[in-house]
Amino acid sequence: MKFLLMGGLALVLVALPVTFWVRAVAEEQALHDGILITQRLADHTAGPLATDGLLAGDPVAISELDRQVGPWLDKEGVLRIKIWNPDGKVVYSDQSSIIGQVFELRAPERALLAGGEATATLGHQEEFENQFESADGELVEVYVRFVAVNGTPLIFEAYYDDEPLREEQQEVLYGMFPPLLLSLFALQLAQLPTAVRLARKIQANRTASHRLLKHAAEASDLERKRIARDLHDDVIQDLSGLAYALESEGLHGGGKTPVLAEAREILQRNVRKLRAMTTELYPPDLDEYGLTAALARLAGPVQDHGIALELDVPAEIDLDRDQAAMLYRVARESLANVAKHSHATRVRVSVRNDPRGAEISVTDDGIGFDEAHGPPEGHSGLRILRDTFRATGGTLEIRTAPGAGTTVKARLERPAAALP
Repeated sequence: MKFLLMGGLALVLVALPVTFWVRAVAEEQALHDGILITQRLADHTAGPLATDGLLAGDPVAISELDRQVGPWLDKEGVLRIKIWNPDGKVVYSDQSSIIGQVFELRAPERALLAGGEATATLGHQEEFENQFESADGELVEVYVRFVAVNGTPLIFEAYYDDEPLREEQQEVLYGMFPPLLLSLFALQLAQLPTAVRLARKIQANRTASHRLLKHAAEASDLERKRIARDLHDDVIQDLSGLAYALESEGLHGGGKTPVLAEAREILQRNVRKLRAMTTELYPPDLDEYGLTAALARLAGPVQDHGIALELDVPAEIDLDRDQAAMLYRVARESLANVAKHSHATRVRVSVRNDPRGAEISVTDDGIGFDEAHGPPEGHSGLRILRDTFRATGGTLEIRTAPGAGTTVKARLERPAAALP
């Protein structure tokens, strides 16, 4: 669907400039045709009658030319005709009142008299000599050069209604535009199967990537669970047994010595640390305890560092096991970083859930860091989580500044199929 929309947009973007180009070409062609028609009128109709009498203003010569150009004015779309001599004098016009008037020739007219090319323009006629044309709106104005009977170069000026030009533009446009649209549409259809295959391939790769990331996360959880189980069942049990043995030796052996007491205290402290690590390594059963209880179990290691933890979690959260596990991992990694690096006194964990997705934020009042240089060493877990969230269509942001604490905010969008 997106490809079709983009294809339609591309079609419009291509068709619009082509339309203007076709209109410009049609206008240029129509103006060229106007030059040819005017040149024939000047050479074959006005030329033989441009006698010395006409140049001198003889009424008989003027009347004869009126009779010859009359059909052009009545039937051929010519609105006005003027003939100029090299001095800028109007030696003939179908409006007899301006015959004999002198106007200053502009550079284009002087160049035309010197042998330059004929010109044709479309526009409003607002020059001083256009007193009879200014009220007619847009007109086609054509200047051509021809020669009088005595060899004097003259300018033949004709004005045409713009309607025939517009009709020719429309004819050319209507003739070219449908084939152009059909060609572009056929091109879009020809590309459609390839685009669909490409889109499906991209979607398949995205699905496979999501599946691999999910498997990697699950494998990571299994490995964490195995390590936590081994620590709990073997290392912690052995160390706990050793601590009890030292205590028993101190009580029933040769007396309680400072060395035995210190060794037992070190063992007990390390056992507590190992128990906290096992909790951090593998999350509790989210199906059994729920996300709220699981997050509450993370308070112990944070509070051991003298940091107060505030939980803001809704009573009911509509999340599946995978979503809850992802949010739990964000909280676990963030709180671990808070405990180790932030020097904070308070940290707040907030969870929000809406019809479009779920969001968790972890905010502390610690020392923060320079965001421009990235997280310091020891924050690799958050980097991995950010990549995981991005690959699954979610986002993970870290906002911080030196001395301003740190906020980690992660959001998971609900799949479109699951939206109400």
